[in-house]
Amino acid sequence: MSDAPVYLHDAVKIGIVSISDRASSGVYEDKGLPALQEWLSRALKNPIQFEPRLIPDEQAGISAALIELVDAGCSLVLTTGGTGPALRDVTPEATLAVAHKEMPGFGEQMRQISLAFVPTAILSRQVAVIRGSSLIINLPGQPKAIAETLEGLKDADGRQKVNGIFAAVPYCIDLIGGPYLETHDEICKAFRPKTAIRAPRTA
Repeated sequence: MSDAPVYLHDAVKIGIVSISDRASSGVYEDKGLPALQEWLSRALKNPIQFEPRLIPDEQAGISAALIELVDAGCSLVLTTGGTGPALRDVTPEATLAVAHKEMPGFGEQMRQISLAFVPTAILSRQVAVIRGSSLIINLPGQPKAIAETLEGLKDADGRQKVNGIFAAVPYCIDLIGGPYLETHDEICKAFRPKTAIRAPRTA
């Protein structure tokens, strides 16, 4: 029988929203929700309850879904899709419409990361906002780009070259009164000031 301690982690409810006219109407299979769920499940030590939504590119509907997820107790809401310059891309507008505070650093860093891969990253318009005690972040539409922006860039030896945006997410959620998120460092090491680091809890 093992005497190794069993560590306890706060449970968290996370909203994941894939925004696509064609995927939501069944024209093709949605890849956004599986990509978000897979990455978060690998990155976080916390027990996660996912609240998934697959919806079309309609501004009012996107805003309504975000409000619904925040009201349902999601401390974090991640969206994918609808952030380009096309006429139907309205995710940033829908997100800003429900914001209490804007968090521009997330969008700036996502574009910086993506520019290392494609020059068209400057066309992306992702935003991040706070509504109540929830953080809402728009992510790119492609699963590979989702992982890149969340994790950041590493060199050939696995050392972090450019921080991904998720490194800042746990401390942001601390500051707005959410659960204490803990990450697997090999995926994405969360950064907190020393005064904000909580001692591990054991069963």
